[in-house]
Amino acid sequence: MNSIERFYATIERNPVDRPAAWLGMPDIYAQPSLFEYYGVKNLHDLKLAVGDDFYSVEMPYHSPSAKAIYAAFDWYGEGAVSEHERTLTADGCFKDAEELEDLDFFQWPDPGQYIDVDECKRLVDEAPADKVVLGMLWSAHFQDACASFGMETALMNMIANPEIYEAVDEKIVEFYLKANKIFYEATKGKLHAVLIGNDMGTQRGLLISPEMIRKFIIPGCKKLVEQAHSYGIKVIYHSCGSIVDAIPDLIAAGVDAIHPIQALAAGMQPDNLKAKFNGQVSFCGGVDTQDLLVHGSPEQVKNKVHELRQYFPTGLIISPSHEAIMPDVPPANIKALFDEATKIYD
Repeated sequence: MNSIERFYATIERNPVDRPAAWLGMPDIYAQPSLFEYYGVKNLHDLKLAVGDDFYSVEMPYHSPSAKAIYAAFDWYGEGAVSEHERTLTADGCFKDAEELEDLDFFQWPDPGQYIDVDECKRLVDEAPADKVVLGMLWSAHFQDACASFGMETALMNMIANPEIYEAVDEKIVEFYLKANKIFYEATKGKLHAVLIGNDMGTQRGLLISPEMIRKFIIPGCKKLVEQAHSYGIKVIYHSCGSIVDAIPDLIAAGVDAIHPIQALAAGMQPDNLKAKFNGQVSFCGGVDTQDLLVHGSPEQVKNKVHELRQYFPTGLIISPSHEAIMPDVPPANIKALFDEATKIYD
């Protein structure tokens, strides 16, 4: 099987020769050591050298205040948004909003002005013909809504003033639907999958109740999933943390795979996920980045990948349990992950 065939078989939970494997997106500070270890000079060459089945492409977004789509909103009126140093907890511009009219002052960006169609095409065309092209779109409307108020205020508004929270969330979802459409149209027929999502879990459980997730997050999720599916694109939905109690709603919303199986979060153990959701959805992740990949030996990493393959002979994209490889992960452990994941068992 080639990478594309392997990916589609994994998503449909059909037999595979070996698991699909994804490196994720190495943090900018982790890249130099990986480049040195693999003897390459850039991220493009690293993706090829590591044995990745995927070729990840960030949607290009360049506005006066932001250089990344996930930092498109200047909630603090500072004129610039850092894609590396952001927070959800600081007070946002809507902190004191009590009526819908209190939202009118904000100038919502138009993604059509800041997404270069030719750059979208160029970035996707750089992908090798035999790799799964994965668009990193994020579209994290829940996280953005939390930042727009400040998380504490946003969560309180869900209870005390849901109309105002939903009004902001609706505008954010509209922004992402328009941005994603530009990307989809520019790259039509060339994308195999996209990653979207919202962090809604902690180490021990959900940030908010399943009922609130159903009310405030799933409607936007469903719109984004349906849009991607209308272009024939599979959706990998991201959320860090323990989200086991939200997975049924993500399945109902139509997501094709759930990422990243945060390995040490409560309820996210592979045996539990297999028992609860076998045959209903695929997964991506599973190799712990909190302890194992940081402190473990290459042999321990290989053993974990082998264990994951026993639980999920198909239906699992083997990957670190966080999309960003951080500088504290030894490159030798990344190699161990891919050596075992790409091995074809007799």
